[in-house]
Amino acid sequence: MEPLLEEEEQRLDRVDSLHEPDLTSTSSSLSSVFSAVDSRSATSSGDISGTSGSSGEILTADAVVPRLLEPAPACEELKVTVTARQKCVGRNNKGVTWGFTSVIGRQREMEDAIAVVPAFMSLTCGHVGGCTAPGSRTSPEISPIHFFGVYDGHGGSQVAKFCAERMHGVIAEEWDREVDESCGWQRRWEVALSTSFERADSEVLTAAVAPEMVGSTAAIVVLSGCQIITSNCGDSRVVLCRGTETIALTVDQKPDRQDELMRIEREGGRVINWNGARVFGVLAMSRAIGDRYLRPWVIPVPEVTFTNRTDDDECLVIASDGLWDVMSNEEAGEVARRLLRRRRRRALMGEVDDGVSPAQAVADNLTAIAIGRNSSDNISVIVVDLKPKRKSPSNAVKKR
Repeated sequence: MEPLLEEEEQRLDRVDSLHEPDLTSTSSSLSSVFSAVDSRSATSSGDISGTSGSSGEILTADAVVPRLLEPAPACEELKVTVTARQKCVGRNNKGVTWGFTSVIGRQREMEDAIAVVPAFMSLTCGHVGGCTAPGSRTSPEISPIHFFGVYDGHGGSQVAKFCAERMHGVIAEEWDREVDESCGWQRRWEVALSTSFERADSEVLTAAVAPEMVGSTAAIVVLSGCQIITSNCGDSRVVLCRGTETIALTVDQKPDRQDELMRIEREGGRVINWNGARVFGVLAMSRAIGDRYLRPWVIPVPEVTFTNRTDDDECLVIASDGLWDVMSNEEAGEVARRLLRRRRRRALMGEVDDGVSPAQAVADNLTAIAIGRNSSDNISVIVVDLKPKRKSPSNAVKKR
């Protein structure tokens, strides 16, 4: 194994064995750098400055499903039969916590933007693929739906900032438009998200938000108690940590991806290898908001995915390529799992009182690792902790 690769492997292994104060330093060179990336305020240190960082908690409605029993037979031998019922997916997902960092890194300008909008919509369970079990109290309930988005601008910050301010509102408006309910909840979301991305792209032009050579990626998550919906344009990315797995919920739209390459060439475009595959040797992604000068080869049409939440889900990591250029999905997932489990375990024992949520600790450390690996881009990371909060032993009520 090459020395550099061996050193990186040792860094990852040390994350699980370090004392908590040392977790922000995954290499000896990071301690002084990361001290400048304060998750609670804007800071600056040399050419690496933090623009923002925050954490929060989002509560969702409790899911209560009645237990259905068949009447007991009138005979000497009592038999109780439990009737099979549809399981409510979101019954244990009582809330999520989140944390984020967004730093300029080694770039001269900050072109990333992020959006976290708790309860940006309120819908019934059936509108997000949830429980429709007969007799379930959760089916007709109105529950909050949450929004998370990372936007990585190029050519300037205008489009990314516009998307961070506007995209979630456009999605809510498009959802409320009258549609044929018979098409199903998934198709309704696909139409709403696709229309929203194209509408945001049009508004960039009509509102003269930015010159035609400015654009942005858009990686967004719509989260309910039972469903994770993603919509993506560009090379920002969403991954899900589930148990011991790290699952990519989006696929980077690169010009040399086979289906994207065929689409570009079919429209008369070319992909040129100039410091990586680029549309006409210019843009290193094949879909984006903005970038009007590269139509019809670079388009604002998102790819949408739907994922049922499970009890094994640990967290979501939504990040710009400032992270993914220097970390694989699996590395980020492993760091996230170890930190989350350690912080939760210590919180249960009453040992963590630094005011930093587990999700914020993960976002801070992923950013620190990216900086330590000399990421050359802005770095924006949102971490959503999907595990329900647990009571500490001191608050637990013992039942006899």
